Amino acid sequence: MAAQNLVVDSSPSHVLNTFSPIRALGAAVDRLGLGVADKELTGPMLQVILDSGWQSITYRQNTELHAEAWHWNPQGVWSDPAERGYFTGNANPTETIRHSYGYALPHRGTTRASRGGATYFSRLTDGDANSYWKSNPYLTRVFTGEDDALHPQWVIVDLGSLQPVNAVRIAWAEPYAKTYFVQFWTGGEQNPRRATAGLWQTFPTGSVNQGQGGTVTLPLTRFQVPARYIRIWMTASSNTCDTHGPADRRNCVGYAVNEVSIGTLATNGDFQDLVKHVAGAGQTSTICSSVDPWHQASDINEKAGEQVGFDFFFNSGVTRGLPAMVPVAMLYATPEDAAAEIAYLKKRQYPVSYVELGEEPDGQRMLPEDYAALYVQWAAAIHKVDPNLKLGGPVFEGVNEDIKVWPDAAGKVSWFGRFLDYLKAHGRMPDLAFMSFEHYPYTPCQSKWDDLYREPELIAHIMEVWKDDGLPPNVPMMMTEGNVSSRGGITAVDLMGGLWLADYVGAFLSAGGAATYYFHYVSNPLGAGCGDNGGGALTFLNMDRDYKMRGHLSQYFASQVIAREWVQPVDTDHRVFRVSSDVRDKTGNVLVTAYAVHRPDGQWSLLMVNKDHDNEQRVNIRFHDATSGEAGAGSEQFFAGPLTVVNYGAAQFQWHSAGADSYADPDAPPVKTSMSAGAQTSFVLPKASITVVRGGIQGGSQSGKSGPK
Repeated sequence: MAAQNLVVDSSPSHVLNTFSPIRALGAAVDRLGLGVADKELTGPMLQVILDSGWQSITYRQNTELHAEAWHWNPQGVWSDPAERGYFTGNANPTETIRHSYGYALPHRGTTRASRGGATYFSRLTDGDANSYWKSNPYLTRVFTGEDDALHPQWVIVDLGSLQPVNAVRIAWAEPYAKTYFVQFWTGGEQNPRRATAGLWQTFPTGSVNQGQGGTVTLPLTRFQVPARYIRIWMTASSNTCDTHGPADRRNCVGYAVNEVSIGTLATNGDFQDLVKHVAGAGQTSTICSSVDPWHQASDINEKAGEQVGFDFFFNSGVTRGLPAMVPVAMLYATPEDAAAEIAYLKKRQYPVSYVELGEEPDGQRMLPEDYAALYVQWAAAIHKVDPNLKLGGPVFEGVNEDIKVWPDAAGKVSWFGRFLDYLKAHGRMPDLAFMSFEHYPYTPCQSKWDDLYREPELIAHIMEVWKDDGLPPNVPMMMTEGNVSSRGGITAVDLMGGLWLADYVGAFLSAGGAATYYFHYVSNPLGAGCGDNGGGALTFLNMDRDYKMRGHLSQYFASQVIAREWVQPVDTDHRVFRVSSDVRDKTGNVLVTAYAVHRPDGQWSLLMVNKDHDNEQRVNIRFHDATSGEAGAGSEQFFAGPLTVVNYGAAQFQWHSAGADSYADPDAPPVKTSMSAGAQTSFVLPKASITVVRGGIQGGSQSGKSGPK
């Protein structure tokens, strides 16, 4: 097979990016099952994890994905002495925090089945006249300083299919909406999450400007309208107090609804309700704009697992003593609690690199102006504790295109663009020290080998989208959680997962990314997620149900190739250069992608991914410096002298699906060899493999000037 070409644009002025592996190549620790931290973040198992090579750590906050309040410190103060209300963790270190938990929110309004029992179902359609949804008080004038109409709150009822509708019945709680609008989605069966698939149209008699609360049956139109999604849009509150009383002003702002019904109203006054009012599974689904973080001690949810206690986390060794990225709860918490958390970490003298505010607001359907209004409040509270902390967000869930929301008054639909607009309009852009997002590029449980060809384009595209939305060039982008897909599958644990990881990291850094964090650093047993034969959990170690290690998965050794072979694991800058490849298949797919770094030890290092799962590829590697050579013609150089070559691929790893007993055989580490190269040397990349070649280069006018130091 004739060799094809990889050409490194080594012109010094063409550096794509500069990064320190210690700061830029990290991993994520998420919520864990009960007792898992004691098994994996201690002893020999911890050393296995550290040996993967990832450096800095981001602590993931999973409680907000469950719409829970997070007690980062089990010790603290309730706003109501009866162990209920708004909780603030103790900022003063006392006993060691080994475990922390989420607390279900009694006033939730979004239906989420199978997450900890009935407490996770909406209160809007649970059939209980005493329960109610209530919006977040921190989105009201008292806290934002803005008119409530600028932060309208809403609930959506999903009838499941197109149904005839001409009336709504709302059992208001306190505080109720004085001004509200009942609307239907013109997109028919299209989910309103597809923001441009339709419009919210107010029913002909769906506007209320002098609401009085109580239970209201509101005729909406003379004729029945086929609709699936109904929205109640609230813009002015009664500011009357809820069932928790007037002692706390947070109880007396926002909006609250006991129960909502949608249906038809006959001329004789009979109301036919289309909503299923059930406390658990089977209830008509609803979605809400926000939730009041009021809760009580009995709402603790230990079944969902633990957020590792901060003291355990920082003292276990998993951080390597490096500054860690930490989260603060924001969507279901208070700014006082966030400030207390930061104060606690400072008093413990734990090194913190960055602070993420909130978790996946886009996935929870929060409007950007609401997230931004919380962001500036939390930023102000945190910066009172430490003005120098670097804050960021919005921690987007993994998407491949711009996130669109219902248009604002100016017709703008970009979520991130509008978030940035809010910060700019309020003079708070300096509070955004970094932009964070998650990256799960493929459809869960459906990824296939050919998807590998798309990864470089997918990650480069979404990062360009954030720039086009208005992200300032000086604000770094960080991918703080990601993998093949959000629920893994066989392709995550099979060889594809390892090749994807190498390709992603190289493409991300080439696109200008500042830091990336592998998910998931602490491994879970297989089979949880997709229901396929041996896939499931996002993980790089094969663990049994007792969390005992049975072997490695492809991403473990791929991690070592990236973090220990391609780069030097030192806190010194590496420079990234573009590599062009003409190794393509008949349909034009690039079969070999490559990523070049010039390391601080003087070596050039190429990370190459051969995505051809059937054939090896032979390549010539050339370095072209357009700024040197005679008459500006440039110079061509090549690897020369002693080189190190590292291979990992199909010869080292093969996956065998056998349900819970799935395994890899062979399951061997990367193979490292030495060789000597010259101008005529070509390199063989094994089929389905990751290869690193590193060493000095010679040739052209710079011959001998780029060898190892």
